Amino acid sequence: MTSYMEVNETINTPEAGGESPFISVAFTGKNSFWRYFTGVIAPFLAAIIISGLLLKAVIIASSPDGYAMLQKDTMPDFEAMGINLNLGFVLNVFPFLIGLLAFILLVRPLHNRTFGSVINGGRKVRWGRMMFAALAWIAVSALYLLYALKSDPGNFRINNTSNSLIVLALLALLLIPFQAAFEEILFRGYLMQGFAVLARNRWIPILSTSILFGLMHGFNPEVSKYGFLTMMPQYIFFGLLFAVLTMFDDGIELAIGAHAANNIFLTVLVTHEDMALQTPALYEQIQIYPWEEFGGLILQSLIFIAILALVFKWKDIRKLYARIIVPAAEVSDAIDAG
Repeated sequence: MTSYMEVNETINTPEAGGESPFISVAFTGKNSFWRYFTGVIAPFLAAIIISGLLLKAVIIASSPDGYAMLQKDTMPDFEAMGINLNLGFVLNVFPFLIGLLAFILLVRPLHNRTFGSVINGGRKVRWGRMMFAALAWIAVSALYLLYALKSDPGNFRINNTSNSLIVLALLALLLIPFQAAFEEILFRGYLMQGFAVLARNRWIPILSTSILFGLMHGFNPEVSKYGFLTMMPQYIFFGLLFAVLTMFDDGIELAIGAHAANNIFLTVLVTHEDMALQTPALYEQIQIYPWEEFGGLILQSLIFIAILALVFKWKDIRKLYARIIVPAAEVSDAIDAG
């Protein structure tokens, strides 16, 4: 069990005279601003253009009146357009696959670093950690859902018990890990390393990537429904949670696992009217109480972090705020003019 999850893997601490691989690798290769700008914008543009063409083709094929995009807030209303919700789910997740592929293709030519360097500094991907985080988050989320069902049963109704739920579960297990991986690679991997080079400390990368992560979700339907100032703390907090996991564990495997598990859990088990991903989930939550949900999220996250800290023996809190100490040879390579 210990070797499977690599609990005893040694990672340099801030005061040990050197940096951990995930941080130190960011100071190698090429790091000028235009490279990071291109590395962020290009995958989004590729995702928007290619997935937009696919969405248009599906809508034309599904609508007797030709191209007619019906929207619910900022998202396509697949049900109103007569498109199967499982197909709509695939169309919603497809852009993340395109973005991930574009990013993989761009890392080496832009930064002269490997794609693996963005995940954990270039070591082998720690699949055991990813799976453990996913299972732990699902377990904590399941307990919270059971509590919600028991404490407020009138706020939930059975939404789907047909075979389409099995199809949805299979699609979620297949596709959502790519969606979560793209977001984690971009924010907790790529941008976290970029801000580390810029700031030479840990707390600025944690805070800045979490705020950007929250702002990226600013167009979600929940924001239109409940307000920017109500929903943004939840998104930013999620970013903080994943950033803390990344800094403590010297890589984004735990963050990918937890992020994927959260999205799979919600996609398959609980939906509500204003959810970004409209799916034929098992339950529908009738009324949303954002601040109560936020309190529940904080509690879940604290329990989750406590489990990981115990299993992986996290002790050095300075990984969240200490200065980054980089050997002079690596610093000189970090500054490139082109």
